[in-house]
Amino acid sequence: MPNSARYLSSSEAAQRLGVSVKALRLYEQRGLIAPSRSLAGWRAYSPDDMSRATEIVTLRNLGLSLAQVGQALGGDAQALGPALAGHQRALEMQIGQLAGIIERVRGLQAELAAGRVPDSAELAQLLARKSTGGVAFDLPWPWGGERFELGNIGAINFITGPLASGKTRLARQIAQTLPHGRFVGLERLSNQAATAQLAEDAGLRLRVETSLGWLAEEGAEPSAALTELVALLESAENEILVIDMVEHGLDQASQEALIAHLRRRHAEALPLFLMTRSTAILDLAAVAPGENLIFCPANHSPPMLVPPYPGAPGYEAVGSCLASPEVRARSADVVAVRTGT
Repeated sequence: MPNSARYLSSSEAAQRLGVSVKALRLYEQRGLIAPSRSLAGWRAYSPDDMSRATEIVTLRNLGLSLAQVGQALGGDAQALGPALAGHQRALEMQIGQLAGIIERVRGLQAELAAGRVPDSAELAQLLARKSTGGVAFDLPWPWGGERFELGNIGAINFITGPLASGKTRLARQIAQTLPHGRFVGLERLSNQAATAQLAEDAGLRLRVETSLGWLAEEGAEPSAALTELVALLESAENEILVIDMVEHGLDQASQEALIAHLRRRHAEALPLFLMTRSTAILDLAAVAPGENLIFCPANHSPPMLVPPYPGAPGYEAVGSCLASPEVRARSADVVAVRTGT
């Protein structure tokens, strides 16, 4: 391998591209990229490899599946059509949001000229291009009526905690308090109400099939649980879903593909609240800006918002509640029961 100084290792290439090493392996498995090897057998990414990988990452960020990426890189211009249309919709929505903010600024300027000084809340609204606001309520039993407040609802809001910590009650209360909130429990696996809509709604069926195809390319295993989740997500256009144990019924590869899919949703998608105790869904090292981590302590202390970095209050406790899908599967049927007078 000539001029080895110009070559990057897998970890270096992944860091520079802003993706995981696992993603690079997947691109290679799908024949999208073919890094050379060092004399010791390690993968080595040349400048040409990095250029190719950059194209792949850019296309993925536009929403293309791996199959569509391959078609686009092979010269099939039609593969870009749906992705560009989706990107256009997102940009148009952002333009609309900015136009609304500009109108608010003009209104505040007029009021300022008339002698009225805007308050801090009005000014703060100008800083958020898109906001679904917050949620606040008095905590139900088993808490003592303490106040729970989430000032900024994130794109994804994880809810976790040990068994019998009250996280399901918290999740139900969040869904009840939010305008257009909806709690989705584990009964989804038995009634499959969302899946039943597919036979009657051709548009929904197409969206679900597209998403399932994307997930399969990311390594997800087809299952009734995955289809029901995707159907729920695609049919809930005007609802904020609060989903109980989102990993239930999914293997590790499916969980990893699902959370990646949820993070790639279009900008106009409504927020999600996901209850989980799986490290495949809630990887503390992968929590992104705009995501919230809500922790319910074991002793029924009030739920808390935990900053996702080591040393933050509650961070280690959150880590102790999470386990790999393999470990979680051993206790999948364990139900916490509160006893006493």
